[in-house]
Amino acid sequence: MSVFTPLTRAELETFLAPYGLGRLRDFQGIAAGTENSNFFISLEQGEFVLTLVERGPTQDLPFFIELLDVLHDADLCVPYALRTTDGVALRELAGKPALLQPRLDGKHIKTPNNQHCVQVGELLGHIHTATQATPLERKTDRGLAWMLEEGATLVSHLDSGPAAMLRDALAEIEAHQAQILALPRANLHGDLFRDNVMFEGTHLTGVIDFYNACSGPMLYDLAITVNDWCSDEHGALDAPRARALLGAYAALRPFTAAEAQLWPLMLRVACVRFWLSRLIAAESFAGMDVLIHDPKEFEERLKLRQQVGVALPFAF
Repeated sequence: MSVFTPLTRAELETFLAPYGLGRLRDFQGIAAGTENSNFFISLEQGEFVLTLVERGPTQDLPFFIELLDVLHDADLCVPYALRTTDGVALRELAGKPALLQPRLDGKHIKTPNNQHCVQVGELLGHIHTATQATPLERKTDRGLAWMLEEGATLVSHLDSGPAAMLRDALAEIEAHQAQILALPRANLHGDLFRDNVMFEGTHLTGVIDFYNACSGPMLYDLAITVNDWCSDEHGALDAPRARALLGAYAALRPFTAAEAQLWPLMLRVACVRFWLSRLIAAESFAGMDVLIHDPKEFEERLKLRQQVGVALPFAF
């Protein structure tokens, strides 16, 4: 179970009392997390999620709270931070920064269809358009510079074939870094995978885990999302799903010519980002009782993104 900091009932009761949400009925750790400790919390007045932030600089937490407030005010189904009766959102529990948020309805989709992808495209479009005019600034700690630095180290850990592919990808990133950073910007979710979106049937009911959120090129966020939601069982792009997602997004925010040109590259950049982070996690948590996603999944997707047959819906 991916709960890095276990909690006792007594600790939780003391922590939860200032919210004025009634008696603690039950709680359980959530096994799906890979970076933070998360717990389902059942109180007399409802169902909630408690997050202990295990990774990243604590000075960024006010950014996450403010971003979720902005998205909540835009009527998006996000888990904004609840305040205590004294108005405090960010607190500490077991020596870790802690946030209490509403638990969203729905469940994760393992095998998305076109309609799921339409809703995800609309969701991402709304996140970007809600923040594009005045994005809250936060530099990601896993951006292009991080990829170039970590990739140069990790390439020596790979067999010759994957190592050569990674070297080529890093060279491509370095050559186009300025163009990527000049693309239209907003606030990004940064990790909009299937396990971070909730559905009831084909109705999207919530999006969670904004701890990779940052300011940056909107096209990068879209590439991360398409690589997960629109890949088939072998990792290749499923064209109907990809076109459904991209079309729904473009109806809210039309693409620029520069974005259309860099789209295939951005799909590869998004593969590199998660291939590297999964390689690091596999090495760091080897032998530990922590959920580790398979790095091979994004190695294979990068191989399959050398040619991209789905273009952005852009009118030249």
